[in-house]
Amino acid sequence: MQNAFDDFQKFGKDNVDVAVKSADAVNKGIQALATEAAGYSKHSFEAGASAMGQLFSAGSIDKAMEVQAEYLRSAYEGYVGQATRVSEIVTDMAKDAYQPYQSLFAKVGR
Repeated sequence: MQNAFDDFQKFGKDNVDVAVKSADAVNKGIQALATEAAGYSKHSFEAGASAMGQLFSAGSIDKAMEVQAEYLRSAYEGYVGQATRVSEIVTDMAKDAYQPYQSLFAKVGR
């Protein structure tokens, strides 16, 4: 009976350890997402302000259209790049959060 109780206690401790490791991985992923969002917001704001300045100083409609087209192209490319980076962070976060559970599931499967 004592062995069963000790096994149950160890199993509970293992569960808590796994949950803590998983939560730590999620926390790191969320921090990385927040850092990426802040960096992208800053870059996007600066690019928009720069484009607006160029647009106001454009001497002709042709130049204004060129500035606008360049801004839209770079904004789209930046967005696609950012979406890819966010996708990578979320994928890595999910893998890192699941990894501690793999060893626990392997023990249960035996």
